[in-house]
Amino acid sequence: MDAQFLCSDERMDTELVDKLVLQLNRTYPQILSDKEAHRFRNLSVATNVRLGELLKHLCGEGEEACEEFYRGLHLQAEDVYTSLPTRVLQRGKHSSLLNAGFVGQLSSRANTPFKPISSALHSFEQLMGETSRGSKVCHQNMGHP
Repeated sequence: MDAQFLCSDERMDTELVDKLVLQLNRTYPQILSDKEAHRFRNLSVATNVRLGELLKHLCGEGEEACEEFYRGLHLQAEDVYTSLPTRVLQRGKHSSLLNAGFVGQLSSRANTPFKPISSALHSFEQLMGETSRGSKVCHQNMGHP
């Protein structure tokens, strides 16, 4: 889902892909070696092709590699990161969860104003825990471009 979006988004230009590759290589050489970084920075290959190959490589490296890519994307291009399909879906889930939890509990417990908020926050934290742990990040979110 995210891989297709990233490979087709024009904001993922050569400079941004290069920054992400360099960040992964310098910060996490166990995830992206010098040789691999050189391959993904090859300007004779189209940027979207290099990005697609990078994403496939990271998925093969495991969840930590995918999480670090997302972290780098968030740092280098927050606008792209917040536009990712999985992030848009998460925001929708968080909003509905908070609205349902807060409004539903507020109407049934009008005399206990702190209870709905703490309960909604607890539900929100549970959802965040499930989505921010990185479980299934690569396989479901990045998949194959």
